[in-house]
This record gives sequence, C-alpha cells and structure tokens, in this order.
Amino acid sequence: MQWLNDNAQAISAVTSVFTLFVWVFYAQLLYNGYVRQRRPRIIVNRGKGIGTDALCLISNMSSEAIYIQHLVAVLHTGDGIYELDVVEYQQQSGDDDEACYRTHQGPLASGDYLHIQSFGSIVKQLTRHWQLDNQLLSQQTLKLEIRVIAIYGSEDMPVGASRCFSLDLKAEPLHQLMPLKVDTERMNSRQDRKRVLQWAKNIEMHKAQ
Repeated sequence: MQWLNDNAQAISAVTSVFTLFVWVFYAQLLYNGYVRQRRPRIIVNRGKGIGTDALCLISNMSSEAIYIQHLVAVLHTGDGIYELDVVEYQQQSGDDDEACYRTHQGPLASGDYLHIQSFGSIVKQLTRHWQLDNQLLSQQTLKLEIRVIAIYGSEDMPVGASRCFSLDLKAEPLHQLMPLKVDTERMNSRQDRKRVLQWAKNIEMHKAQ
C-alpha cells in the first residue's frame, strides 16, 4: 500500500494513457466500420443459366443508390483488345426498346440489380461491331471483361467494378464461361477512380469520332 501511495500519480498517468489508447482503438474500429459501410459495392455475376446463355447481372450492394453511366464489355483476344459500350450499342442499333434501355442506364437502388442480356448476346454484339471472325475466335480461349462505370452519392469521381471471365466458345456449355476470380474487383481507391475516369473519357472520345 505504501508503494501504491508513493506512486499514485505515476499509476494514474499510466492508467490515463492506457484508457486513451483503448478509446482510440474503439474509435478506429467505429470509423473503419463506417467507411466500409459507406464504400460502394458493385457485383458482376452470372445468373439464370449456364455458359454463354447465362445472364450478366449487375447488383448494387452499396448502402446508397448508384447511377450507372456505362456498361462496357471488353474482349481480350490473341490479336488485340476490343471494347464496346453495351448500352450505347443497343441504343444505336435499336436492339432494345426504350423501356429496356432505361433499365440498363440510370439509377440503381441499394440492394437492386439488373441484367444486360446474356453473355452470348454481349459477345455477338462485340463480334458484330468489330467484324470479328467467329471461326478464329472459337479456336482460342478468350477473356471477357465486364466493366461498370457509375456515380455514387455526391462524390465527384466515378467508381467502378470489373470482373473477368474465361470464354471458350468450343467448350461444353457448362465450361464456356468461367469467372477468373471469386469476387468482383472493386475500384474505389483514388488511383482506381482515375482509371475509371479514363475509361469514361475514352468512351466519350470514341462517340465524338
């Protein structure tokens, strides 16, 4: 007891510092949880079918609504990379009516989803737009990338999501389209958003040509 009495001030100071560290730790946990909840979360997935007959689903798992600006399909081949804004192509070619077109571009509520046709239809649109040889494509394993460019809340920089699928047109239906990763790649960091912004600029430049 005498030792405690003699060192009461030092013990009190150490206890205060320890308490401060505990509060900072919990404050950091709360902040990280808040940031994680506010972070945009867009998922690209397959649904209602197998292979290229499956629908390409875009789901918004963010806490707030997002505004979808562009949905871009990118076909990676041995001869080059071919990109196509799926929504813009459908509008120009008249493949879909106005009501369907509105579901592909515009606000998407939290927890809601949409589909942009089947993966097979997307591949056909790409090959038709770029006049690619289907026979040559069927002789190689391709990579199909789906990119989402969106606006989240009041943020100025766009956010994005990307998911790649292995595409083998000569394989059995079950193995024609296989995701290369388990999850969709989030593009929420500042560096990623610059990439997404460049994607959007490239699309606008392509329209102006």
